[in-house]
Amino acid sequence: MIEVKDLHKSFGDAHILKGISTSFEKGKTNLIIGQSGSGKTVFLKCLLGLFEYEKGSISYDGKIFSNLSPDEKTDLRSEIGMVFQGSALFDSMTIAENVMFPLRMFTKLSKSEMEDRAEFVLKRVNLDDAHHKMPSEASGGMQKRVAIARAIVNKPKYLFCDEPNSGLDPKTAIVIDNLIQEITDEYQITTVINSHDMNSVMEIGEKIVFLKDGLKAWEGSKETIFKTDNEAVTNFVYSSNLFKKVRRMYLEENQ
Repeated sequence: MIEVKDLHKSFGDAHILKGISTSFEKGKTNLIIGQSGSGKTVFLKCLLGLFEYEKGSISYDGKIFSNLSPDEKTDLRSEIGMVFQGSALFDSMTIAENVMFPLRMFTKLSKSEMEDRAEFVLKRVNLDDAHHKMPSEASGGMQKRVAIARAIVNKPKYLFCDEPNSGLDPKTAIVIDNLIQEITDEYQITTVINSHDMNSVMEIGEKIVFLKDGLKAWEGSKETIFKTDNEAVTNFVYSSNLFKKVRRMYLEENQ
């Protein structure tokens, strides 16, 4: 579990995060949503340890990040997997070499052990025959699956995904959503997803944190989001006629 208490982050005179408190549970898909400028990207980077914050705390299974020594922070980072928005694969490496990259950084496994582990996770994301391909030979959906394989190759406790469906067609986006949820449940990872995709919210939003103007404006699940009267949430979620119809049908069925 990741616990956040009274988190504040500023850049100069701009106060970006204004006292956010929440938690992200193990074995669940936890989504951070909000409009551009809401603070969700800054929040994610604070969770990753990429930004220092002025006030508050972030703890990983009881370990407060700011209290850790440099070596302890390195150990914690080895337990974190990251899926970047643009996949961030190395163009000069094969798909298998990309997947093995975290193993080279954080483990002392032999080459054959790394190859076996890469083969296992590539099979897990349904890329059995992609080992020797280059990223340029892979579709956008395949690249995202490679990024997921790389993120889980070192058996992380925590998985962070930044807009994992960005640039994908709706059908492929659903495949990626389902894959992330399956892996989260299967390996009991604490997964945090930064997303603007309302389809993802409705598909896999077991815990949803909605940010507005640097504040936590609402939190709940994909079930309770239909019931909320929070105006900021309803304006964001139901900005399209489709979701307005879905909400109306849900409320009628559950009266």
